[in-house]
Amino acid sequence: MLLKVGNRELEMDGQHLEELRSSNDIIHDIAALRERMEEDGYLLIRGFHDRDKVLTARTSILEKMAQMGKLDRDTQLEEGVMADGSKTIFFGGTNEDLPALLNVLNGDHIMRFFDEYLGDQSLTYHYKWLRAVGKGDFTGAHYDIVYMGRGTQNVYTVWSPLGDVSYEMGGLAICLGSHRFEKLKASYGSKDADRDGVNHYTDDPLFITEKFGGKWATTEFQAGDVLIFGMFLMHCSLENTTNQYRISVDARYQSANEKVDERWSGKKPKGHSK
Repeated sequence: MLLKVGNRELEMDGQHLEELRSSNDIIHDIAALRERMEEDGYLLIRGFHDRDKVLTARTSILEKMAQMGKLDRDTQLEEGVMADGSKTIFFGGTNEDLPALLNVLNGDHIMRFFDEYLGDQSLTYHYKWLRAVGKGDFTGAHYDIVYMGRGTQNVYTVWSPLGDVSYEMGGLAICLGSHRFEKLKASYGSKDADRDGVNHYTDDPLFITEKFGGKWATTEFQAGDVLIFGMFLMHCSLENTTNQYRISVDARYQSANEKVDERWSGKKPKGHSK
């Protein structure tokens, strides 16, 4: 099976692309999860969120999109089919108008997980990165540190698909071993998106692996799954080749006792400078 990863077509289970490894076998062993993160650079946990809560959040987002005229009126709401002429939508912000979403991302379950994982009281940034990715779009390869590196570097991204995501709908892909690409971390990874005007490192996943090594990995996701990783893990997305929106959200978590990047916290986070 050929999958569109960034601007390339790569064969699943071929030379350049393999399946992500699940960490559900060690979900109740915090020490093992920390070791897995150190080894793999990510944790894929199936069914981490309550699926019904995720689908409730999804419905509220789709209702908002329908009111905006972004969905095909002749199809069922939950299918998330794009209206003619619609494109990718970014709903970055506090999303206070979507309480069902915040119930998932700020709820006791995930906060307790990070309290245990960090061995400290955790917090989540008020700003959430909610996206409805349309047909033909994908996210280029990047490190998250470039966008949120003004506080502690010990920040974790939790990517949550808000609905089931097939290969064709364009889920996340990560570059295995890229959390140990020291030259890349010292160059691109030292940049600041606002200060230095940088964005994604490349749209070509093989540009990275041919230069630094590693291999790409992805999977199909179900509502409730999460992909957790640190600030120095190169990742991108597959292209959405369907006419349905791929709805997902990034949320960030860190120790409450370490410095917070001020752009993403508070009642009205300022976000990136324009």
